[in-house]
Amino acid sequence: MFGNLEEKDLEGAVEALLFVSSDPVSTLTMADALEVEPAQVEAACVEIAARLSEDRAGVRLQEVAGAWQLRTAPEYHELLESYVLSWDTRRLSAAALEVLAIVAYTQPVTRQAVANVRGVNSDSSINSLLEKGLLREAGTSEAPGNPALYGTSKKFLEKFGLRSLRDLPDLGEFAPDDATRAFIRERLSATRGQVAPAPEEEPAAAEGADVAADASEAQPTLDALMGQAMKDALAQQAGVVEKIDFDDLEFEE
Repeated sequence: MFGNLEEKDLEGAVEALLFVSSDPVSTLTMADALEVEPAQVEAACVEIAARLSEDRAGVRLQEVAGAWQLRTAPEYHELLESYVLSWDTRRLSAAALEVLAIVAYTQPVTRQAVANVRGVNSDSSINSLLEKGLLREAGTSEAPGNPALYGTSKKFLEKFGLRSLRDLPDLGEFAPDDATRAFIRERLSATRGQVAPAPEEEPAAAEGADVAADASEAQPTLDALMGQAMKDALAQQAGVVEKIDFDDLEFEE
């Protein structure tokens, strides 16, 4: 173990490393720094995360994008939001957040597909999100012209506190009605090539498909509702605030 550290000091050492790190830190990186086995660091992280959660501490240890990071507790988000201007999420426009949500839930997706959901050209927002590193090019489509496909990046997972895309909030919780919920399942299934399971309290799969089919004439409205549900889900996920570099803060006037 590094220097004069003893085994009983491992959790404290891990906390110290995480505290001074603005980005998520992998188990291997911490193990190399502490000169211990990765399994020991992993066990220490799990123990720290459980302790902070049980103690209702102001910070939580979360596993994000295959690494670990200390982040503020979600229940204190409103307090922190009123105290400081947080990272780029606060500076994302409503349009950019909606585009980011659509890509997150339907990736890989083309610019035209995003525009179809929103009903407006979204090139400006996509370009901005690419510059911020929240989106990335994910190949090309087989459609005529081979347009580029876009997906979310590792930085997206880190910023939104997600271990993987499987941790995205369930869109069904943000849909205003059964028709929209069924439409979202149908659209995502067609995009991903798999059928999303329906909650028990909703109609069976065949009935849900009928609801979506009956509502096909209102597709522009359903597209808009789907986009709003995605934006609401992602905005809620953004409620966790990262550690802040006070030298880089930008306050609203």
